[in-house]
Amino acid sequence: MPLPVEPTPVEPPQRPAPRRENSLRGIGLMLLGSVFLSAADVASKYLTATTPAIQVVWLRYAAFALIMLAIAAPGGFKQLKPRRASMQILRGITVTVSSILFVSSLKYLPIADATATSFVAPLFVTALSIPILGERIGWRRWTATAVGLVGVLIVVRPGGHDFHAASVLPVLSAATWALALIVTRMMSATENPVTTLAWSAVVGCIVLSVLQPLTWQPLSGEALLVGLFIGVSSTVGHRFVIQAFRHADASLLAPFSYVQLLWASAFGFLLFSVLPDAFTWLGSAIIIASGLYTAHRERIRARKVTGH
Repeated sequence: MPLPVEPTPVEPPQRPAPRRENSLRGIGLMLLGSVFLSAADVASKYLTATTPAIQVVWLRYAAFALIMLAIAAPGGFKQLKPRRASMQILRGITVTVSSILFVSSLKYLPIADATATSFVAPLFVTALSIPILGERIGWRRWTATAVGLVGVLIVVRPGGHDFHAASVLPVLSAATWALALIVTRMMSATENPVTTLAWSAVVGCIVLSVLQPLTWQPLSGEALLVGLFIGVSSTVGHRFVIQAFRHADASLLAPFSYVQLLWASAFGFLLFSVLPDAFTWLGSAIIIASGLYTAHRERIRARKVTGH
């Protein structure tokens, strides 16, 4: 999955996480996070050649849940008690569905194309903010959203001879991920980040475990090892991203989140000998530009709200 464009929930107001401004460290952590997340995506694509997507995602979430529970164990599991359990469950389900859709697309699409299309998530956040959060969206952000969708059409090329029906899956994944980000924003004032990550991991693991009978097939030792790698890499990657937002502002880090496309392209070439074509690069550039402008407008709006 692509990097989030906004931080995961901040600490509750009563115990705020200490913020240490260190832009270079934040950028470095963001770049490290993009490497690990891209590696997890490439490993997922490799595994989908022989293993159903639902099983691949289940392996990832099983490792994710074990890691998060191990992290929480020393401090006691009481810290994982949420204040808004229903919202945590909703977030866990939406993140899981997004992962299933994205990984399902990897069996059929070049990883760079799937990654580029998924970068449209911030634009869906803009659209969903109106009915869910009651935000007012100006014409500039709507224009950026429309431009970004044009970029998606260039990458996907519906009606073209290279079009594959699976190209719709990363778009749906981005929309579901955007909903997860909206839910995250709604919980950010009350929920601890470790609690949110742990609940997303456990809820996802439970949902995927229920779905296993639909596509279950025996797993080889290689599949288990690759699944463990996917789970560890994605968890470490998201952890780096969380730390990055504690050292630098989202508006500064936003451009560096798109470096994941370069890693995806490089890994895709090394493992599958596939490079993005000119249309993918053009569409990606348009999607990224619209995403960066949306982040810029968000920063301006935030300054107006806070008065500085």
